[in-house]
Amino acid sequence: MPSILNSLKLLADPTRLRLILLLAEEALSVAELQELLGMGQSRISTQLAQLKKEGLVSDHRSGKNNIYSTQLSEELLHIATKAGAELAEREKDLASLRHILRKRKDKARAYFDELAGKFGRHYVPGRSWKALAEGLLKILNYNVVADLGAGEGTLAQLLAQRAKHVIAVDHSKKMVAFGKRLAKENGLKNLDYRLGDIEDLPIDDKSVDLAFLSQALHHAANPERALREAHRILKPRGRLVILDLLQHTFDKARELYADTHLGFAEVEIADLIERAGFKEIETAIVDREDSPPHFQTLLAVATK
Repeated sequence: MPSILNSLKLLADPTRLRLILLLAEEALSVAELQELLGMGQSRISTQLAQLKKEGLVSDHRSGKNNIYSTQLSEELLHIATKAGAELAEREKDLASLRHILRKRKDKARAYFDELAGKFGRHYVPGRSWKALAEGLLKILNYNVVADLGAGEGTLAQLLAQRAKHVIAVDHSKKMVAFGKRLAKENGLKNLDYRLGDIEDLPIDDKSVDLAFLSQALHHAANPERALREAHRILKPRGRLVILDLLQHTFDKARELYADTHLGFAEVEIADLIERAGFKEIETAIVDREDSPPHFQTLLAVATK
């Protein structure tokens, strides 16, 4: 039986306490714990080894992964739970865990991830993700679509070929003027460029069917506020699509591209979307650039 005194000493450490409480909710792999806590593998493995030595966690092999679970007595679990209520990270940990569990259940995503790995592995003339994406955009059939942080409006112009009405919002007067000129030149009368900020959108409540944030959210001073604005303008059951950078360490992006945030982790973006009021949240890493710093693209979709 584990020593109560040694167990209490171990659980007094906030990181080990967070680990124990997460494992009390669900058996998890080291990789999942890394994603949940945003910590390196060596740090988590060291903490787990200490907990395992004292008999507070156990592990079993599943494929290539070791899966950890708690071995706490009811009394120790009760104490750990009460102590966990004092942790500032507790609510965020639980939200991140919900996202991890959603990903586990998404068998369709795993299947399509496998297909995505095969697509483009062998060269086929004329076949590319760019061509496929543009083709799919042309068959979208929505009434009102908003392109938030539209920039020069490339996406908005593609959407305008199918949607009844597209609202493109950007905070740059030059970008809006450029976009309006292109829309006029291409005869896109259903494309409406508006000057505004993604954190304070010039769009009516519940007036949009589909909202896009394409490489715009990492420029927001307050991403959660921007997501709440997207939630406000969407109709009930309206859809949100986000394309942004996966969290990275290329700090020069702040200077080179005026980035406010260095991308987002999957669990972080899912948590922000959920706090903004959305449901049915799915995320995936859909691209990785070949050239340094090897930016990766994060896709998230959700429903109001």
